[in-house]
Amino acid sequence: MQPLRRRAARAVAFLVVVATLALGGALPATAAQAPAAATPASGKAWFGPDIDWGDDAPDGYAGRLGATPSMYGVEVQYPLRGSARKEFLRATRAAAAQGAVLVVSLEPERSLGSLTAADARAANRLFDEVHQQYDTQLLVRFAPQMNGTWVRWGQQPTQYVRAFRTLAKAVHAGSSDARMVWSPSYGAGYPFGDSAGRLRDLSATDVAKLDTNGDGRLTAADDPYAPYWPGDAAVDWVGLSMFSFGKGKATQAAGRDVPLTRNDVPQAGEVEARFDETWGYEQRQRGDFYDRFAVTDDRPMLLDTGALYDHTLGGDSQLAVKQGWWRQVIAAVRERPLIQGVTFLETNRREPEAGGRVADWRDTAVPGIAGSFRTDLERADHFVFGPVTQRVTAQDGAAATDQQYDTGGDQMAWIVWVAVGLAVVFLLSGLFGRLLPGWRYPDDGKPGRDLRLDLFRGFIILAVVITHIEIGGPYSFITLHATGAITGAEMFAFLSGMVLGMTYPFAIAKFGEWAAAIGAWKRARKQYLVTLGVILVVFALSFLPFLNTDAITTFTDRGTGTGGVGAEGRVYDLYPNAMQLLAYPPPWYAIRQFLLLEMGPWPFNIMGLFVVLSLFIPVFMWVIRRGFWWALLLVSWALYVYQALNPDFRPLNSQFESVFPLLTWQVVFTHGLVLGFYRRQIIRALTGRLGKVLIGIGVGGYALFLVYVWAGNQYGFTPVPFPASMYDQLYNTAYQRVDLQWGRLVDIAFFAIVSYAILTVFWKPIAGVIGWLWIPIGQASLYVFVWQVFFALAIASIPGVDWNNGWVGFATHTLLILLAWYMVRKRFLFAVIPR
Repeated sequence: MQPLRRRAARAVAFLVVVATLALGGALPATAAQAPAAATPASGKAWFGPDIDWGDDAPDGYAGRLGATPSMYGVEVQYPLRGSARKEFLRATRAAAAQGAVLVVSLEPERSLGSLTAADARAANRLFDEVHQQYDTQLLVRFAPQMNGTWVRWGQQPTQYVRAFRTLAKAVHAGSSDARMVWSPSYGAGYPFGDSAGRLRDLSATDVAKLDTNGDGRLTAADDPYAPYWPGDAAVDWVGLSMFSFGKGKATQAAGRDVPLTRNDVPQAGEVEARFDETWGYEQRQRGDFYDRFAVTDDRPMLLDTGALYDHTLGGDSQLAVKQGWWRQVIAAVRERPLIQGVTFLETNRREPEAGGRVADWRDTAVPGIAGSFRTDLERADHFVFGPVTQRVTAQDGAAATDQQYDTGGDQMAWIVWVAVGLAVVFLLSGLFGRLLPGWRYPDDGKPGRDLRLDLFRGFIILAVVITHIEIGGPYSFITLHATGAITGAEMFAFLSGMVLGMTYPFAIAKFGEWAAAIGAWKRARKQYLVTLGVILVVFALSFLPFLNTDAITTFTDRGTGTGGVGAEGRVYDLYPNAMQLLAYPPPWYAIRQFLLLEMGPWPFNIMGLFVVLSLFIPVFMWVIRRGFWWALLLVSWALYVYQALNPDFRPLNSQFESVFPLLTWQVVFTHGLVLGFYRRQIIRALTGRLGKVLIGIGVGGYALFLVYVWAGNQYGFTPVPFPASMYDQLYNTAYQRVDLQWGRLVDIAFFAIVSYAILTVFWKPIAGVIGWLWIPIGQASLYVFVWQVFFALAIASIPGVDWNNGWVGFATHTLLILLAWYMVRKRFLFAVIPR
């Protein structure tokens, strides 16, 4: 008894954890949409962080700030290829999920002279692609702080200007609406160290450019900005990096050789003096940056800023230092309307300015400081909060995986004629049953597995596998069309419920009701852990360069999903914040998204639905066994109606809920449980004289209804009492999968009844031909469903194959089906993967 209680305690604890996570993830998600804009509204400015994308993410920053910013910054290597391309796409998708502008700082990984027009065109193609997919507004900050000595591309004016113009020419010729940002570093302290040696290595042209006062030397008397100006035609925005290192004087900039000894609040008026180009300079400047480069040609300006804090030193508090800086920045920005974007450095890193110690630039790491920062931004009434562009979220991506068939005629015709064909075979099955009684299923009424359901489940799970492995061939054609309005998903859910309704009572009879409940919860736990395992394994495989994991960790919109034709080609990231799981310690928002199954490969998303439904099996069966099945179905239909009236309601916000809403899809599973439990009684009722008549009328009537409305559309008459447009509207109003509309529910019942009857009458020839394959696969359907994720990944990773070729598709599908069958027969990893 004690072991049983301990198992019960563990099961209950598991349920509590899942429920707690669910409640924490049930927050409503905003869905505001806005067109991209090249600049913010008049008199306003975008703002946001320049985060360390290796340790942080937009979701983490927005959570700490308690608000959504309108802008994010990311640094990526240039040219945009390999890992740099992936980093750029990851940042773009994360910013798009919040509807934020993305400031892309392109940092050359090789010499400026080696950068080519081909590199620029490749980058622009990528910019065009993401703008088309996400309507993202990009600010392209090429080789920022180019007037400094601390960057590889620093103080090389001739090659810098050439490379900037080359990229700008490609970007301006494209359709991305991206803006080129020229962004040097604040000039106090220029040329930032001993550059005599550098002058000797420069060309005569560079010497002439850098030596702006003509004295033959590069000194503080030279202009820190003008030599690097790419020209009016190349620059859309100007920018400036202006940071507080907590040291220096108003008349002298402090370099790296000046030690940082304490944390000090910025001096009053320091930011204003920097904008006036008077702070830290030894010699008077010819004019301030803002007037020279922004006001003169009415160009928008981007400010990159932040204040350093060293936790190993004494002095003023972190809040005093950070707030002292950002309040001055806010005041200065409000006085300069052309500053239309501000990025605040948000990272924790070692700084040469702090003697190589770790310096904290973050404004949101401490809740109290984050709250003060948000309050000051809000009170300024100058900074725009997000979203400011169209939001493209992971939930949108999950929903997009439900790509519809072409609406109207073609697909509706398949539904009509598949229904007619099955109805004819069903009605003839009575005659064949009398003429060929030896073909019937040998149902002796004894308890045990119903091989008809196993065979049917085998067909359904193979249909799922074939559909998810997106290649051409006859198998794909059959699974997409020959099952009428249904797909494998809804029938899989229905049959799973039915089989559990049949087998669960045996567990109760053998072990008792409480032990059976514990066993069911342990099975749900195993399903959940396997689901997490699959998500993690796929994520780990994404680091192998020869595997195309993007095929299952992202989803490309075909233009037939919820986003419509305008979303065609859009790529959705289905692993939001997965990289943050590698941080130490991983942030809670990433852990929560992982545990609540808000990430994962798209061919696997329905697994979350089964995990959640499995938790309720003991409760449902307790109600059914006591004769209150009708109450359970009433509640089930009430939840279905509630979801239909509130389509955006998501109790868990898990990935599966966007395409398999829990409160909608539970209705087929729940009915499967009830039908499975009362299978014998229902079969007796339906095979009686009255039952046969009623089923015949229902099956024939449904087929005749579809033929009638089809004929009205085909031959130009109004199918009274239905409207003339009935047929054209029927698919969109009755057969949508996500919402399990009435037509699809009827089709599920129709297909289940007809298939069961056909298998009963023609069992021996059907089982003799295909039973050896479909029955064992159907008995291990969940096991096969897990493996199909890796089958899909393997196929997507084979280059150079024409997967649209019918013969290639036929051979590939055949081999994979046989492989699944062989793995089942050998019971490969049966101890680990649920069946």
